[in-house]
Amino acid sequence: MDKYEYWLAALPVADRKKSLLHSYMKSAEEVYYIEETTLRRFQFLNEKDCNTMIQAKKIWDLQGEYTSLIKKQIRFVTCQDPEYPKKLADIPDKPYALYIKGSLPDEQLFSVAIVGARNCSRYGEKYAYEFAEFLSRHGVQVISGLARGIDGISQRGALVGQGKTFAVLGSGVDICYPRENIGLYGDILELGGGILSELPPGTVPRAYHFPKRNRIISGLSDLVLVVEAREKSGSLITADMALEQGKDVYALPGPVDSSLSQGCHQLIRQGAGILTSPEILLEELGLSGRNIQEKNTEAKKMLESLENMVYSSVVLYPRNIGEIADESGLSVQKVLETLVSLEIKGYIKEISKNYYARI
Repeated sequence: MDKYEYWLAALPVADRKKSLLHSYMKSAEEVYYIEETTLRRFQFLNEKDCNTMIQAKKIWDLQGEYTSLIKKQIRFVTCQDPEYPKKLADIPDKPYALYIKGSLPDEQLFSVAIVGARNCSRYGEKYAYEFAEFLSRHGVQVISGLARGIDGISQRGALVGQGKTFAVLGSGVDICYPRENIGLYGDILELGGGILSELPPGTVPRAYHFPKRNRIISGLSDLVLVVEAREKSGSLITADMALEQGKDVYALPGPVDSSLSQGCHQLIRQGAGILTSPEILLEELGLSGRNIQEKNTEAKKMLESLENMVYSSVVLYPRNIGEIADESGLSVQKVLETLVSLEIKGYIKEISKNYYARI
């Protein structure tokens, strides 16, 4: 990792073209100092590409940008780097570079992607959380996108399962999107996981970033699980990319009259595996016959007495803060503080403004 590699990785030029340039010139430093006349001789570069590179050298503070990257504790690996994930190296449209906060997935462990609807149902939440927690407890890494709904819930389940989870963002790794998942973002890093993106730091989330990042989610995974998806959704894009990459896809069946299940049922009709139990996934990964030692930790963290009082007043359907305060006998302010603590620990979720339910 050096300042020239960072400059080349951050260029808004197609990944394939950057890889070709690096291959021809042998290093990013050689690319940086290439003469304009020589640059324009490469037939795979068009006029816009050449002008972009020439302009970037004029405006890019080579040392300053690199120093800023280091200060933010962000590193990156390019596709020439030995640390670059082997699973990603095998996909046809691999990203030229990955920016990383925290760690990369362990190549020696299995990884499963769990994706699904942002506006999911309680049914979807339940199974996303339970499947992720179970897999995590059996040493399987969980890959997802930190999005609202299924993505974030599955990653929280993985953390409760005492395993590692990795979030692939549609923004720079220094920007948590959505902001409401900032607690989860921090917990992923604190517990040894990673925040990943192919987009340079400082890149804000845009709608067109997310379909493209989905190939990285599927590319890093051995299996892809779709938990609730409408007929046209980003989760189906992830499933399609997984199939193109030769990965198996499983879908959670749901109520026939639910629009959130239509995408999953479509995948099942097309040959996806039916997601009925996490044990099936262990068999698929070849783990069921192994002597897997469960980690010697409790399934639930011990809650303090005050948290227990509030938690016992939260049920599976949403209740507002006033109802919880009345039942627990605590002040609204004390209840609110405790609810925030319980949500950070992954026991409850704010379903809507001031309404909470158990996960």
